[in-house]
Amino acid sequence: MILSESELKQLIDLNIEKAFQATTEVAILIENHLYATAVNRIYYGIFYIISALALKNNFSTSNHSQLIGWFNKTYIKNNIVDRNIGKKIHHAFKQRIEGDYNVLIQFSLEDVEDGLKDMKDIIESIHELIKKS
Repeated sequence: MILSESELKQLIDLNIEKAFQATTEVAILIENHLYATAVNRIYYGIFYIISALALKNNFSTSNHSQLIGWFNKTYIKNNIVDRNIGKKIHHAFKQRIEGDYNVLIQFSLEDVEDGLKDMKDIIESIHELIKKS
């Protein structure tokens, strides 16, 4: 599917909006002790902002591992983004998988609060990249 420039900008903006909205959702989930769901939303907030950056760079995929791989190759490997951001993204992805598929996993309040902080840092960093490009 080929998008017009205005449609592409709209799709990028919607992904950015969803990323920031996810930070609010995570805070509500934490207040209600819904930690596994919060972990899911932490990852998806990150996914939305990386998707926006990818679209800005004319890269599109629905495969999560491929999207993260593209980000690592394009931004981490080329030292545009700090390696710790890449590690935090990988950690959020791994935790989301655990929370979604391992019914025995228990996340602590500290785990989720740390994840929310990392999520906000990642979203802000990548949002800055989008604004610059």
